[in-house]
Amino acid sequence: MSDIAPRISRSFVFGPFLLLPERQLLMRDGIPVRIGGRALDILTLLVERPGEVVGKRELMSRVWPDTIVEEGNLKVNMAALRRALEVGPDTAQYIATVVGRGYRFTAPVQYSGSGPLSPDTEASTPRNHNLPTATTRIIGRQDAINATLKELQEARIVSIVGAGGIGKTTVALAVAEQIVGSTRDGVWLVDLSPLKDPALVPNAIATAIGLAAHSANMLAALGEFLRDREMLLVFDSCEHIIESAAASIDRILTDAPGIRILATSREPLRVKGERVRRLPGLATPSETRELKAETALAFPAVQLFVDRATDRLESFNFGDADAPIVAEICRKLDGLALAIELAATRIDAFGIAELLKQLNDRFRLLQGHRGSIERHRTLTATIDWSYDLLSDNERAIMRRLAIFAGLFSLDSACTVAADALIDRALVINGIASLVAKSLLTAEVQDMEVEYRMLDTTRTYALEKLEANHELGHARQRHAEYCLELVGLAKADVDRLPRIEWLARYGPKTDDIRDAMRWAFTGSATALGVRLTVAAIPFGKQVSLVEECRTAVERALDDRFREHRSLRDDLILNLTLGATLLHTRGPLVQVKVSLCRALEIAEALGDTDLQLDCLRGLSEYELWTGDSHAAIALAERIYAISDKGDGAASADADAQAGSALSWLGALAASRHRLESIVRQPVSHNLRPDAARFEFDQRLTARGSLATVLWLQGFPDQALAVARRQLQEAEASNYAVSLCYALLHGSVIVALYVRDYEAAHQYLERGVEHATKHGLTIWRAMAVGPRYRLNLYTNRRIDLSAFRETLAEVREGGFRMRYPNYLTNYGEAVARQGDIEGGLACIDEAIAVSESRGQVVGIPEMLRIKGNVIRFQDPAGRDKAADCYLRSIELARRDAALSWELRSAISLVKLWREKGGNDEAEDMLASAYDRFQEGFSTGDLRRARALIDTRMVR
Repeated sequence: MSDIAPRISRSFVFGPFLLLPERQLLMRDGIPVRIGGRALDILTLLVERPGEVVGKRELMSRVWPDTIVEEGNLKVNMAALRRALEVGPDTAQYIATVVGRGYRFTAPVQYSGSGPLSPDTEASTPRNHNLPTATTRIIGRQDAINATLKELQEARIVSIVGAGGIGKTTVALAVAEQIVGSTRDGVWLVDLSPLKDPALVPNAIATAIGLAAHSANMLAALGEFLRDREMLLVFDSCEHIIESAAASIDRILTDAPGIRILATSREPLRVKGERVRRLPGLATPSETRELKAETALAFPAVQLFVDRATDRLESFNFGDADAPIVAEICRKLDGLALAIELAATRIDAFGIAELLKQLNDRFRLLQGHRGSIERHRTLTATIDWSYDLLSDNERAIMRRLAIFAGLFSLDSACTVAADALIDRALVINGIASLVAKSLLTAEVQDMEVEYRMLDTTRTYALEKLEANHELGHARQRHAEYCLELVGLAKADVDRLPRIEWLARYGPKTDDIRDAMRWAFTGSATALGVRLTVAAIPFGKQVSLVEECRTAVERALDDRFREHRSLRDDLILNLTLGATLLHTRGPLVQVKVSLCRALEIAEALGDTDLQLDCLRGLSEYELWTGDSHAAIALAERIYAISDKGDGAASADADAQAGSALSWLGALAASRHRLESIVRQPVSHNLRPDAARFEFDQRLTARGSLATVLWLQGFPDQALAVARRQLQEAEASNYAVSLCYALLHGSVIVALYVRDYEAAHQYLERGVEHATKHGLTIWRAMAVGPRYRLNLYTNRRIDLSAFRETLAEVREGGFRMRYPNYLTNYGEAVARQGDIEGGLACIDEAIAVSESRGQVVGIPEMLRIKGNVIRFQDPAGRDKAADCYLRSIELARRDAALSWELRSAISLVKLWREKGGNDEAEDMLASAYDRFQEGFSTGDLRRARALIDTRMVR
């Protein structure tokens, strides 16, 4: 008898809102409201007791039951909750503050023990944007928002330009929020503020839109991915890398006609077609004397000050006596939103009158900076003044936190900022204070609060950090934190679902980049090497293959040799070979690096890494088309794995099985491949593996599907290919899915002549390879595309085909090169050059024979026979010889499907000449040996011919 009570499903209705606590869902008029989990917990407690005062201690113990937190955390989440509950400017607040006691929910609440659910809420809404949750009310920018929306309808790029702190990002995000849902492929924020290296702008764009960075030419990959999409991209903070940002935007606008761009910058991008909207300061009263509160509140700058001051000091009540002073403060601050907010946060410390005096003093101290823009001078004065008002501990904490490139957690902040003089408790209090003073922003991320320093504030704090001779020490602490971070990320690979892992650790990429860059440019190169080696599994998980390649090449520089151990050299060379293979193909350098790694692994006696090196070399040889070398390496894996590594034996089976299939040893190949596909499914790569490998079990399924079809089991081949695709989809790994689509599903669909399915798999595979920047895989997809075009009698661009062949050949990818060359030869012959086409096919056959890659020769001979038959009526005897030779070779290798195909072609040829009993018997014999697949293309064609047999 179970003692687990059924889960309660409750609903609370108030105004236009429906709260479903057990679903962690708040809806307004049937539409989900984006709000953090902590804020929802606060709301739940309040609506459970409407009209009652709920104390702050009770709220904090309920929302953070096992954690000691500062009251600032409650205020941050309460502010977010109040913004989420706002219906209109004249609507009363749902939550009232009871000064000194807590909060009260003031609206009537209808409660139900089993809340009604809209069918639309049953399924999760697909993610179509990455915009942060707004936690403050936007004041005085509606005209700018409306104008920008209108301009985005008329122009493909609109830039919001203005001084730092003016509110550019606020307007841009408000515009983007209104566009969410109206663009087919979503709205995506590209935050450029963390970037220091202009070359990484394309990578930042790729990360924002979900395009994993595998490509050596990410900008080209972006163009391909975005070409047929419709979306809005919001580029925030372009000014510090404006040339690179402008170049990337210009390329995207050229390549992708469905993309619109909204940018924020301190200066125009000067991109063709750019519509510039300059954002002024918030309107302030020109005359402040004898100003009444009602009149002052008509000005957005005053509204903003009052709103933020009320948030800071709950008892603040704006009256006529305050109006002239507040208006003067806003006027002196030139209506700059950030400056006004910073000033408002000190209302509790100084009061209105003293605040104005302090502001006047600070301005007088900064009057000498005439070379900079006036509004920039004002913002600098505001930040400088605010900094001076901090305690010594708060200043130190602010300076140290500037070391973070993006969002950071409370624990991360304590790790970097705490030391013997400033302990963890002081750091926590300091963060709460900095958030209250708007020197840090708190952003609700799912169930947790993370922090971020505005770019202008961060730049200021970094300068202070350097002026205080603390920058090197802070960088060191930050790099050590990043070293610890990648260790935690590695440990969490198996513990967390992949999507959750990426959400948790993906945003930390900029910090790791910064740490490695500093380490190698400063005096901490030993730490840089350690961090590079430790970050390799991290780079693999976030699919930054090209960046990882660059990093390991840097760490392998001879200048840093003294800081590397032999094991470091091993892992770095192993990773370099793997990353080169998957980004640029099987180049000679791949083998050089892997052989160097293997030499070190043998010297160290490290069996596991020897196996990794041998797997990499076997994969390399397979890609180059040298099956014998791949098998020899697999045998070395077997010899080593006899010492206890069963997984290594399975990987060897995958490599050897694929290699044997190319050699025509189908039965032996099938035995090897079936032994590995029987293993359990694993959706996570080994976190300790240094290579960027993909699941060998999945690749084995693709090879097995081909072998089964060749042996005459089309239905089993289709089933294996379907299973391979399902497992690849579940794995969430880019390369695995690419392999399943392009070397599994497409190939088998072409074999069974399901051209519609082949087209769908091909388009999906190419799109997937483009999305993830897998350039070499896109090149490999061209072969099946041209084969499909030939099957469906579509004209082929021979010039483009030649370029692709050259790319494949020069990249060293010879495994399928003879197949592609055969297809090219057929296309050349179809366009009138019979001699040239046959020469290409003969070359493909010769290349295959020279390497022993004979499994495809029967089909090459059949295609050669078809070229002669259709293009040269006088050469029918030569065509018959090709078909007969094909049948002979297919029988030798027990490739029943090749035999059937060539028998079909032979019968059709002889029927044109009056028929041939021997040919008819060959076809019937091949058909009779099939036990399945009778609904597939070749078998249906064979059956139709047999039913109309010509008897002589």
